[in-house]
Amino acid sequence: MMSEDFVLNAAARNDLGKGASRRLRREQGLVPAVIYGGEADPVSVSIAHKDLLKQLENEAFFSHIINLVVDGKSQNVILKDLQRHPAKPLVLHADFLRVSKSTKLHTNVPLHFVNEATSKGVKQQGGKVIHNLTQLEILCLPADLPEFIEVDLAEVEVGQIVHISDLKLPKGVTSVALSHGADHDLAIATIQKPKGGDTEGEEA
Repeated sequence: MMSEDFVLNAAARNDLGKGASRRLRREQGLVPAVIYGGEADPVSVSIAHKDLLKQLENEAFFSHIINLVVDGKSQNVILKDLQRHPAKPLVLHADFLRVSKSTKLHTNVPLHFVNEATSKGVKQQGGKVIHNLTQLEILCLPADLPEFIEVDLAEVEVGQIVHISDLKLPKGVTSVALSHGADHDLAIATIQKPKGGDTEGEEA
């Protein structure tokens, strides 16, 4: 899947401030957003709420290069932050970070856990999977940005912990935590032993 799949149209806006943002959302169905990073100054834009909501349905939108077209001029960005309404299906604000093909970017990518139900620890030993992390902070060039990182639990047994260092990271992708040293090798998932049954009375 190519990163060019995501195209979003935006318009520059000069009417800033909370009141203006509220009017945008209420009267025009637009979401205020900011584009920052790179060599250029931050730019305030507005995006059609329905367009943004449609793209957000695709998980890959959160970890892909987006072609953001502002008043006809295109630039590559990633979605850096999103503010949603606490109770309604509304996006209140979005932050986009400009990316350059030659500069490594620092972002979070979702973790996809596979073979959970059929893993040794669950299927044979009756354990329960606990997720410690649901996303991973990575560093890579835009062209190497993965849609997600797979965590295969097939061989994991009760009491075992899966760490960042156990992951098979795609080519060109490094873990930010691991780059700080082995003591930053965080737990991603573990299979806890079943309560009661054969292991009753044992201390974990």
